[in-house]
Amino acid sequence: MSTHIASLPRTAGWHANSRQDERALAAPDYTKLDDRELATCAARGQELAFRELLTRYERPVFSLIYRMVRDRTLAEDLAQEAFIRAFNAIGSYKTSYKFSNWIFKIANNHTIDYLRKRKLDTVSIDGSPHATSVDEIARSRLVIESEQESPHEYVEHKELGGQIEEAIGGLRAEYRSVILLRHVEGYAYDEIAEILDLPLGTVKTYLHRARGELRKSLAHLAS
Repeated sequence: MSTHIASLPRTAGWHANSRQDERALAAPDYTKLDDRELATCAARGQELAFRELLTRYERPVFSLIYRMVRDRTLAEDLAQEAFIRAFNAIGSYKTSYKFSNWIFKIANNHTIDYLRKRKLDTVSIDGSPHATSVDEIARSRLVIESEQESPHEYVEHKELGGQIEEAIGGLRAEYRSVILLRHVEGYAYDEIAEILDLPLGTVKTYLHRARGELRKSLAHLAS
């Protein structure tokens, strides 16, 4: 995969000790370190640790943002900005938390801030444009067509998907986040609470209200 994220601009915070890292005589194999170990190395200014974290999370972070904004170029820009924010704040990461939740929280918050300012009401139902297999495409869709469906049924499903897309796009940003994290990314309630920095009860309330709004928006489909 090749996106703008791959050419992250150099910032003072997370490239300060890159020369030391490059001169290391016995550098560790970063691909064998877990996320928490990588984050610790990155906090010490080891550039290769940042590169490995970017390799691991470039695709999932981009995919989440893309589903929220439905624009490849915009998603790439927002993802790049989210990574820069995360890497500049790597020293604040606490290893008692999952790194994936931490980076998703930053990406989600940054995207929501953008949505609130621009009032962009779109969301992808077709999956990540960076999916490299049929399985990845299927897992990232909100509506999955049957392999046995006829051309007419396919068109009907696409039309239905468009209505679902519009309904989710009409949700307030916070509701949209919990719906995507729960029903697309597959996160558990407690993980969503951690990512969004919300009480567990609030997450459940948002999901309940979001589903209620979706039911109302899509009620005509049941008639």
